[in-house]
Amino acid sequence: MQKINKLRDELKDQNLDGLIITNPYNRRYISGFTGTAGIVLITPKEQIFLTDFRYMEQAAKQAVCFNVVEHKQSIIKKLAELIDERDLAKVGFEEDDLTHQTYKAYAKEINAELVATSGILANIRMIKTEAELEVMEQAAAISDQAYDHILSFVKPGMTEIEVSNELEFFMRKQGATSSSFDIIVASGVRSALPHGVATDKKIAAGELVTLDFGALYKGYCSDMTRTFAVGEISDELRKIYDTVLEAHMRGIKGTKAGMTGKEADALTRDYIKAEGYGDYFGHGTGHGLGMEVHEGPRLSPMGEVTLKENMVVTVEPGIYVPNVGGCRIEDDIVITKDGNRSLNRAPKELIIV
Repeated sequence: MQKINKLRDELKDQNLDGLIITNPYNRRYISGFTGTAGIVLITPKEQIFLTDFRYMEQAAKQAVCFNVVEHKQSIIKKLAELIDERDLAKVGFEEDDLTHQTYKAYAKEINAELVATSGILANIRMIKTEAELEVMEQAAAISDQAYDHILSFVKPGMTEIEVSNELEFFMRKQGATSSSFDIIVASGVRSALPHGVATDKKIAAGELVTLDFGALYKGYCSDMTRTFAVGEISDELRKIYDTVLEAHMRGIKGTKAGMTGKEADALTRDYIKAEGYGDYFGHGTGHGLGMEVHEGPRLSPMGEVTLKENMVVTVEPGIYVPNVGGCRIEDDIVITKDGNRSLNRAPKELIIV
């Protein structure tokens, strides 16, 4: 009920009699329901889960404390009935999740005033509960184990896709539902691509290999990046690696509650600029993490949100030099009263396989 009570406080502040929740992540967050069909209606005194015959039993088990209601025809008409029966005058909907066509159907059937809302639950989701943090720590541990495994698996001549598949299979064997996003395996000059999703390129000696991957575990994501070398690398690539590592460690050491995302970003960006690689660091230092792999807040030059205790963010500076190569190192960290703690334990020093 803690999450629902926080949501009710927000509805009171916005003078809303209820909120219609359709976003799948927000629906699962507030109700615990893991299925694919249903609408949540939250009012000041009641929480309703509306779904069809297929999910009635599942919803009854997962959406505890909810009044589970079955719709046998149009879900929007049934929603309208529920709103009318409770005399709700002003009801919010998630404008970022609703198509124009669905909004027109809402407006046709629902008599209450419909109010577009944005970010209510996203803002609540930024602050993790202890239960959420425990799950995210397990997700990060699966990633750590996968990195340790892959270091003994990679060989010159192996394709990036082979490495990506092995990471996916290994994480699933450890209990992950899947990877939390398309796995990035970028080797050689392709390591200069920040989002170099795995290809059939063969990994060769003398190259850096960047792995960006994560485990989806019990509905929550991990997201880590490590870069390693296959055989000896050039002095230039070594300098790139050392610069990124130092920037990363400065970000880990300095990120804390009370600073803005912009200030946290500067911890890594200023150092990379000072080392002459400012033009080759084109993304933010990090982002929020949770049920989605990219959530608020942003750690970037545009990050205005103040970091608070129990937010989970990534710290992932990188350098990407075209036709040469690149490097990124990333941990998931929890903001604490006195600083932060990393959920990842995998080594960060340059490893040569």
